[in-house]
Amino acid sequence: MSATSTDGTALARLAGLLADRTRASFCLALLDGRAWTAGELARAAAVAPSTASEHLDRLVAGGLLVEERQGRHRYLRLAGPSVAQLVEDLAGHTPAAARPARSLRAVRADAALAYARTCYDHLAGRLGVLLRDTMLARGLLDERAGLTLTPAGRDWLGGLDVPVAAPGRRPLLRDCLDWTERRPHLAGTLGAALCGRLFDLGWLTRGTGRAVRLTPAGGPALAGALGLTVADLAPVAAPDTGGGRA
Repeated sequence: MSATSTDGTALARLAGLLADRTRASFCLALLDGRAWTAGELARAAAVAPSTASEHLDRLVAGGLLVEERQGRHRYLRLAGPSVAQLVEDLAGHTPAAARPARSLRAVRADAALAYARTCYDHLAGRLGVLLRDTMLARGLLDERAGLTLTPAGRDWLGGLDVPVAAPGRRPLLRDCLDWTERRPHLAGTLGAALCGRLFDLGWLTRGTGRAVRLTPAGGPALAGALGLTVADLAPVAAPDTGGGRA
């Protein structure tokens, strides 16, 4: 009885950390995998620095964030991949809400985020889901008995010089529910290694916030590696709002 009560209390405490718009906004912003200053997070969530500091203290104390201090700056990041997984999974279960008419700039920013973004240290969005689906279709991955890497997949990754780490505390492969596509993209140490390699090759580059985009050379290169056409990788065009300034 006491164990159940304690577990329920702990779960309620954890849920309470994210049951606040400001704290949830901080965690979503930090899904880009980088460390942010307290001031940057305050601006991103549109709150006063003093308000941000109070919320950040709670997230650090609750184990969702870790902090580093360099001079007068306080840097914060997610406490690890498991926290990123928790935040992304929760975001994937939220209902899609209707949005009021916005500027074309805002629509384009949302479209860029939905097309490709980092989910902590792996690739998410339409491009991330397409990467996983194509690897399955080509027999590089197998999900018949849980997601596994095939011998063909090891050869393919070797051709790209993507390291395949030995299993550790973090799984080699894991599905992560994508909150815009509502389908899984590839996570785990292999998902992180592949995403990092795409940046190293210059096929991906960072955009604004969490958004990433294919470079002019990266589009044809990735399409060729996956046996696709460049058109297969093309993002969906942002809709015309009929007004507003870009």
